[in-house]
Amino acid sequence: MEDETKRGQRQRACKSYFVGAVSNSLSTLVSFPIYKTIFRQQLHTFSSIEAVRQLYHEGFPQIYRGVFPPLMVKTLQGTLMYGTYENFYSFLSTQPSGSWSQRAIAGLFSGFLEALVFCPFERVQNVLQDGRKVQRFPTTRHILTTFYSYPLGESFSLGFYRGLRLILIRNGLGSSLFFALEEPLRSSLSTQSFLVAIPAFLSGTIIATLVSLLLYPLGILIVNVQSQVGRQETLSLLATMTEVWEARGRQARLLYKGGSLIILRSSLTWGIPNAIYRYLSMDRS
Repeated sequence: MEDETKRGQRQRACKSYFVGAVSNSLSTLVSFPIYKTIFRQQLHTFSSIEAVRQLYHEGFPQIYRGVFPPLMVKTLQGTLMYGTYENFYSFLSTQPSGSWSQRAIAGLFSGFLEALVFCPFERVQNVLQDGRKVQRFPTTRHILTTFYSYPLGESFSLGFYRGLRLILIRNGLGSSLFFALEEPLRSSLSTQSFLVAIPAFLSGTIIATLVSLLLYPLGILIVNVQSQVGRQETLSLLATMTEVWEARGRQARLLYKGGSLIILRSSLTWGIPNAIYRYLSMDRS
């Protein structure tokens, strides 16, 4: 009986990783133009129309410039996010239905692990998507060559792990809130007249939207920190915060430029993968 249980757990984990990878990669391809529009708003304080106009003038071939790092990240995140959360959660909880705090702590650890693994990908992605650096860094290879040239001691301040502390806060807090709130909300939305995927989609979308809006100003700071390359250009965290604040005319509402598109992006990047995962998990049980 124990061997069958372990074998079933291994099969479930393998299939969950595969489903997570596929669902996250597809949602990334669909939502990447939206993400890139938001990125330009965060970086340049554009309106949605201005950001779309800039991307239009750059041409269609440039729309998916920089898609490879986030595509790889999201595909790997699909295998890592749910798997590591379930491992941490099962370690913390001795019962099938644990407490809110146990889900939150498991999500926090999962988010920290994601940040450590994927910070270099996000760093390269943010440099690639900065329209001001197209001539300087035309391909990913040019960025990697530059980062590899830095001494090991400067990797955190100039290279692959620039902005790591901010990403640890964002990913840890975001993942903690998502997993802590998703299950209770999904349970409250579930009825016998609903398919399993619908409450999962709604709960994933609602919570991801709220969390994204809460952490959006932090995302702006991360984008500006990670788009800086080279000793001459790189600013301290405090100097970057001051620059971002000044660039937005000292108005808090401008820190949410691009926030209107988060609802659509969140529904694609969190709602759909969560619905697929929950549906297939229920189907396997």
